[in-house]
Amino acid sequence: MNDAPVHQQLHPTNWKAAVGYANGIVATGHTIFVGGQIGWNGDQVFESDDFVDQIHQALANIVSVLQEAGAGPQHVVRLTWYVTDKREYLARLKEVGAAYREVMGKHFPAMTMVQVADLIEDRARVEIEATAVLPAD
Repeated sequence: MNDAPVHQQLHPTNWKAAVGYANGIVATGHTIFVGGQIGWNGDQVFESDDFVDQIHQALANIVSVLQEAGAGPQHVVRLTWYVTDKREYLARLKEVGAAYREVMGKHFPAMTMVQVADLIEDRARVEIEATAVLPAD
């Protein structure tokens, strides 16, 4: 796996510090697009209906897909989160942060989060898309 830095965070100097995300990223290399991952395992089985457990699994799924291209969490430049309950997200933010850091480390790409009415899989509580950039050799 190539561990070389692939991006530079973009943050206007007069803006308040971003915490847990980047306002923008510039990157060069091979782009990897990871379709929305939900909180089920590789056998498409939900092991938990807990919100934070599903976030942990969705992020782990993203890492598994990235590994197929020789990439890892450090190569992610953008995440888009779709959650069914923003209040639960906000109420459990510390747990979400711990689950995130366990899977993704202290790497914080550009992120967007949207509350949605529902997801296609009835038991899914979160879906996360990722874009990563693997440095060109």
